[in-house]
Amino acid sequence: MRREQHSKEWNEIKTNDSWAIFKIMGEFVYGYERLSVIGPCVSIFGSARLREGQPFYELAVKISKRIAEAGFGIITGGGPGIMEAGNKGAHLAGGTSVGLNIDLPFEQHDNPYIDEDKSLDFDYFFVRKVMFVKYSQGFVVLPGGFGTMDELFEALTLIQTHKIHTFPVILVGREFWQGLLDWIKGSMLEMGNISPRDLDLVHLVDTEEEVVEIINAFYRERNLSPNF
Repeated sequence: MRREQHSKEWNEIKTNDSWAIFKIMGEFVYGYERLSVIGPCVSIFGSARLREGQPFYELAVKISKRIAEAGFGIITGGGPGIMEAGNKGAHLAGGTSVGLNIDLPFEQHDNPYIDEDKSLDFDYFFVRKVMFVKYSQGFVVLPGGFGTMDELFEALTLIQTHKIHTFPVILVGREFWQGLLDWIKGSMLEMGNISPRDLDLVHLVDTEEEVVEIINAFYRERNLSPNF
């Protein structure tokens, strides 16, 4: 009897998993249709826990404003903290301001600087990450937590393995990022787990001027198109 009950429950799980495919497909279609018309954009990543008035929040506003003034839209995760700062900078410059929101139990809620017609909601992290990569012409990464690291290393892995075209990946804040880069060089590279040229996939800067110069220099002779 117990075995039959277990088998029934397992079959129900498998059935639910199969039907979930259609919901996942729906999210991909929804994202592709909405984002395919936004034009060239740069994604801004960083902690949801930083607040207005804190140095990296204000720096994110300046960076996003300068990027928008250079002709790029801004994509963020749509929530508070650095995400809000990114959308705020785009809004101040009159640029495209996109938010890819996700339902989280504590930190996530829409920020007020997203364009009304460019606020998207996702249930699946992995679908949302595909949208960041596909419709971004660069990643600008400010200090953050696990989610920020996830997005950073996802992009680096895809570029390293040639699954997507190379685009600028810019780390902002030497004081925050230098320790990580030192560990990558001293451990990953030293053990042969990455190649020396893989270190060239990231730029380390401190100012909005450096961010914009890297992006502009990269695209002077390249096509601004989706990444895969």
